[in-house]
Amino acid sequence: MKMILQLLIAFIVSLIVTAAVGYFLVPALSRAKAGQSIRQDGPIWHSGKQGTPIMGGLMFIAGITITCLVVGFRSMLAGDFRHIFILTFALVFAAIGFLDDYEKLRKKQNLGLKVKQKFLLQLIVSLAFVALMRLTGNLSSSLYIPFFDISASIPEPIYIVFAAFVAVGTVNAVNITDGVDGLASGVTLPVAIWFGTVAGILGYLSLGVFAAALAGGLIAFLFYNFHPAKVFMGDTGSLFLGGAVCAMAFALDLPLILIPLGIVYFVETLSDIIQISYFKITKGKRVFKMAPIHHHFEMCGWSEYKLFAVFTTVSAIFAVISYFGVLGRFA
Repeated sequence: MKMILQLLIAFIVSLIVTAAVGYFLVPALSRAKAGQSIRQDGPIWHSGKQGTPIMGGLMFIAGITITCLVVGFRSMLAGDFRHIFILTFALVFAAIGFLDDYEKLRKKQNLGLKVKQKFLLQLIVSLAFVALMRLTGNLSSSLYIPFFDISASIPEPIYIVFAAFVAVGTVNAVNITDGVDGLASGVTLPVAIWFGTVAGILGYLSLGVFAAALAGGLIAFLFYNFHPAKVFMGDTGSLFLGGAVCAMAFALDLPLILIPLGIVYFVETLSDIIQISYFKITKGKRVFKMAPIHHHFEMCGWSEYKLFAVFTTVSAIFAVISYFGVLGRFA
């Protein structure tokens, strides 16, 4: 009961702080003319979003950070720093996203850091995080396989490299999902609730505090980001979310759960890969009307409301399925 209360407090504190920060941040970003440049090859109706402020992810980053430091203080006194490791990892990715957003604003176009620059920075951060988790005893080199309830022992160097690439892939998958008002937030909300639930069952208070803070921050952010969006989270926010989701999976020593739990991220990324590969192989033909797949459904006539509802529901359904996939781990 005491743990549930702490998680509820973390959720409420993050929601209130995020909403309050957003109240001041959105007008400030508008005054600073920190507006989004819309992709020229994107859906033509997205042109109306031109100039919508970006970097809105700063509001839930602030809410989550304050919550982790305040509500998670007792955990730190007890020597449990899981939530701080997760927060730090997510914040470093947010910093990379901030640089990307800044470059977009400076160039006044939808092109920020070069792909190679982003990949290298993300890979270095991921390798450092995985190594830190191993050194502190929060991550084993044994890979748990959900639904089969077995673990495969992997040589440590290979596991660290594997884990780093999983981290980079997850972060960029969440980033790709952020293409429609509220979509990345809606899809990530069931994921955050899943991690909070599992952390509560296992008694991992600090991890639960972070997950609850993430859920509260995302709900508050949706006040501003739901269609029609008053602000976008930008790469600052989407890379933070990707880092947070990935870090929570590693903190539970369950990286492979990201496949079913993050099924929407996975499908979004796969649709992009299929589209690009098929386009190159056939010299101009396409599988989807537009990629990633949320744009395909837009071209099929789906409204942003319908996209949000369907994709969020799919994420929630797979969160429930994923829970049954790790029951053996709890035992």
